[in-house]
Amino acid sequence: MNIERIYEQIFESYGVKHLNHRIQKIIELDQFLPYNATFFCVTNTQNLSFEYVSKNIYSLLGYNSENIKEKGMKFFWSKIHPEDIELWLKALNDLMEFTMKEILVKERRQMTYVWNYRMKNASGNYVNIVQNTTPLDFDNENKPIIGLAHYTVLNGSIELDITASAKLMNSEMEYETVYFNNFSQKLLTRGLSNRERDVVRLLVLNYSSKAIADKLFISSNTVDTHRRNILKKLNISSTGELIGLIKSHKFIL
Repeated sequence: MNIERIYEQIFESYGVKHLNHRIQKIIELDQFLPYNATFFCVTNTQNLSFEYVSKNIYSLLGYNSENIKEKGMKFFWSKIHPEDIELWLKALNDLMEFTMKEILVKERRQMTYVWNYRMKNASGNYVNIVQNTTPLDFDNENKPIIGLAHYTVLNGSIELDITASAKLMNSEMEYETVYFNNFSQKLLTRGLSNRERDVVRLLVLNYSSKAIADKLFISSNTVDTHRRNILKKLNISSTGELIGLIKSHKFIL
């Protein structure tokens, strides 16, 4: 997989503006911030570089901030867990598509995005990274290109699904979630057949086995067989649990 090329396709942009003054203020602020569980970077998706990497990255991941800045995003990506790369790229692409299609141009400066993945630290151990990025500048097509990214580091023993969300600041200066997707669970449901997906969708609408059978022109016994197979494939103990997961967006069909 050519990660760099896929990433460039997601953020392909033109007409970058300079944000030297604003970035300089962020750098100055870093000198006064205490050490904590978060480091931040100013990212440039146009040239795949970091405009700045905060000092906390060393205490959290063991990497020198200047070294990370010099080597850029390609080196940073090389530390992402191989199993998470495809889902991470899918999450970024879907967030970008959602923004360009669903968010008004005038609202894009009030957006913030969150996604996560596992990353190898300097000691060779994987930790969880939760990344929160706020756009700082946009290209001439109003696509975000420069962002302020905060990376919260969590213990690698915690099992986290790969998710992505987008929030929009409302008139009361509060962030509201306008997009959420669980990409790990979406990957799990790829094991379901098209007929099993049909059954799940009707179960969510509270159809009985008989009603589903009538809808799909199959027998009730066949529906019950599909239900058992679905629970087994998804490692779920009951239909009620399945419906609850789907309605809470933990499963996306």
